[in-house]
Amino acid sequence: MKTSVLVVDDELLIRKSLGKVLRARNFTVDTASTGAEGLEKIASVRPQVVILDMRLPDTDGLSVLKRARQLDPLLQVIIITAFGDVATAVEAMKHGACDFVRKPYELEDIALAVEAAARHFRQATELDLYRRRAWQHYSGEEIIGQSMPMVEVRSLIEKIVPSKATSVLITGESGTGKELVARAIHYRSERAQAPLMEVNCSSFQEALLENELFGHEKGAYTDAGDLKKGLVELCDGGTLFLDEVADMPLPTQAKLLRFIDHRNFKRVGGAQDISVDIRIVAATNKNVEEEVRAGRFRNDLYFRLKVVAIDLPSLRLRGDDILLLARHFMKEFARKFSKDFTDIAPDAQKVLLEYPWPGNVRELRNLIERVVLLEEGERIDADQLPAEMLGQRSTPGGAVATAVRDVLGLPTLAQIEAEHISEVLKRTSGNKSRAARILGISRQGLIEKIRRLRIEEGSSRQVS
Repeated sequence: MKTSVLVVDDELLIRKSLGKVLRARNFTVDTASTGAEGLEKIASVRPQVVILDMRLPDTDGLSVLKRARQLDPLLQVIIITAFGDVATAVEAMKHGACDFVRKPYELEDIALAVEAAARHFRQATELDLYRRRAWQHYSGEEIIGQSMPMVEVRSLIEKIVPSKATSVLITGESGTGKELVARAIHYRSERAQAPLMEVNCSSFQEALLENELFGHEKGAYTDAGDLKKGLVELCDGGTLFLDEVADMPLPTQAKLLRFIDHRNFKRVGGAQDISVDIRIVAATNKNVEEEVRAGRFRNDLYFRLKVVAIDLPSLRLRGDDILLLARHFMKEFARKFSKDFTDIAPDAQKVLLEYPWPGNVRELRNLIERVVLLEEGERIDADQLPAEMLGQRSTPGGAVATAVRDVLGLPTLAQIEAEHISEVLKRTSGNKSRAARILGISRQGLIEKIRRLRIEEGSSRQVS
């Protein structure tokens, strides 16, 4: 598809010469001699690139630029300015012009600028399409569940989205959907047009994490050959998602706290304060209050982050949501793998409801994907589920009894979970990475569960 270019200039000779050069380069060209005519054609013809003279007989080019960008935010506008009129060019760039060319100019310069603008338009269009798809996917439709805890979670998201809250803390076990909630908060908000930047705080050492968040100046250290903008700066206007925030090193916590308090920062090796407007969504599977008491997490940062707090329930506490999710994943993977699965047999439903789900929703999704991929038929039967799962059901009473035991703090569920993890570790000869994949949790999450449940590695028995 040819790139459409509109030339807005009051001089006939310039319109003709630019049209000739650009058509020779395979662009579609239209022209306008006034600002009013240019705006009319921008609204009707919808060009991708506009060449706009700043001096027009009926108005100034800056007014046309502002209105044009309102009509089409993706429109690429190249400004033509008089020689030495730098202030006007700078002002135009602030209002969305992609480039400017000074008079007198070579026609070749204009042609090169249009080619660059056309590339920018394609990139902007692709990015806009990606954001729209992401918004549709994470707009809340994928947060499935009718249980009271999930109704409350969705209600809280609806309140956060239009609010001015700049800090949100999401807690919950591994696999409960913390990242999904963070994305829903971003893509349903006015910040959806700006970037969502994500960083896993447990994946970086202290110096690297600081550099990832705040960037560095050229020459800040030996390998800093060029200036690098950090994620905080890159997501200006958008959302920064700090996953596993409780694993952030204490020195970096201090820098993050300062940023939250002042909303500005310095790049590593820099002296200038940089101000940005972002929403921070932090998530962790750890008990942050315990981390604070142990001196591993700053108390003041904890309270800054939990301006709004969302605690995601464990899957075992969500009752029939287990079946809603299982059917959702079954349909998703049946389409993906061209399989015939349409239902879940009653005996399989009973197993799913009574299983403790140590890996939560992620484990359930991985299980259904594996079954749909490897098995055949129109419904999922109990004998298609993993053998170890059939032996890990809760005691009579099903999911409701499981939830009550967990709320009361009785040890039965913890014992079942510990025995299940121990059995998987035994089957994988202690390989934590393989065991974590089977359980549907991260390796770090598995290590945390081994510590919390006091599981003796190499044994299928819980140490009490």
